Amino acid sequence: MAEVKKLTQTQVLKELAAACEITNKQAKAVVEKLVELAIRETKKNGLFILPGIGRLKKVERKARTGRNPATGATIKIPAKKVVKLTLAKSLKDAIVPPKKK
Repeated sequence: MAEVKKLTQTQVLKELAAACEITNKQAKAVVEKLVELAIRETKKNGLFILPGIGRLKKVERKARTGRNPATGATIKIPAKKVVKLTLAKSLKDAIVPPKKK
């Protein structure tokens, strides 16, 4: 298989800066502020919507029982809070088009 080149953070910021006609420093500041805003709002309200991308949602996971894969022993997994990213339908459809019936 051919090796896939992934965009680095620097490359993403450069493309964003070029598209918005701003400096790389300004693009980095915008992205950092968006991250701060997402963290603050998700902590405060439990939900943050990224327009065109999806939504971050704070969810409480219930306690459950599981198995240790090495020994097969049953273990208790405690309840905890997690953050889920649900992708927007338009983004999903753009990346993986829906099957035609």
